Amino acid sequence: MAVPTSFSATGIWRRFACLAALWCWGAGCAVAADGAVRVLTEEYPPYNYTDGGKLTGLSTQVVEAVLKELKLHGEFQSMPWARAYETAHGTPGVLIYSIGRTPERDKLFKWVGVIAPTNYYLFGQPGRAYGIDSLEAAKKYRIATVNEDVGEQFLVAHGFVKGQNLQPSVKYELNYEKLKLGRVDLWIMNELTASYLARQAGDNPARTLARVYRIPELSGEGYYMAFGKQTPDATVERFRQALQHLKRSGGYEQLQRKWQ
Repeated sequence: MAVPTSFSATGIWRRFACLAALWCWGAGCAVAADGAVRVLTEEYPPYNYTDGGKLTGLSTQVVEAVLKELKLHGEFQSMPWARAYETAHGTPGVLIYSIGRTPERDKLFKWVGVIAPTNYYLFGQPGRAYGIDSLEAAKKYRIATVNEDVGEQFLVAHGFVKGQNLQPSVKYELNYEKLKLGRVDLWIMNELTASYLARQAGDNPARTLARVYRIPELSGEGYYMAFGKQTPDATVERFRQALQHLKRSGGYEQLQRKWQ
């Protein structure tokens, strides 16, 4: 006797797939059926940037190594930081990387771990006297930022105002040009990226950038990889264990040396 269509093998599998998809949506699955994870970042060399149509950089290679540990495939996308930030924050299972961890962000994400070192400064022009011995003293200057990045969020949280003493851009290299041309007085930036962008412009960072004021609150610990709060704890823990294994095995240190 023929099996009724509604109970055929094909029908059963289709029903199962639909139920699985609905369950996965509700539970906030981080991994697609084909083992792919959506991974978001921005153009932020040398940590993450597009070269020859492919994302690369120190942080990118660390994330790729973690995915390899987990036998997963990353669907990487580079986009403006504000968009990447909001997408990862509001969408279950989306991984974001090269994200600074601050008190304001701490409860908005589930943090996997540090993937790259960082050291933040207010950079200025060599030879110019600034007289900045505190963050408060910098409020009288025009400071270049990138919209919703960790430097801008930090300054806003400390009383700086967009459109007044903060001059946002959407690309980091634009801020280097603004500083060189005198369109801003200072530039809040991670040291490694600032030096990289200066060299990419054909300049010697020692001659075009001056470290005016170090920001200890954003320095030392490093950039993270993280998931939004709706991502299951078990998923975050799997990634955390894989990152820790990469560090114990020496693979993390090897990648750090490559980009220093």
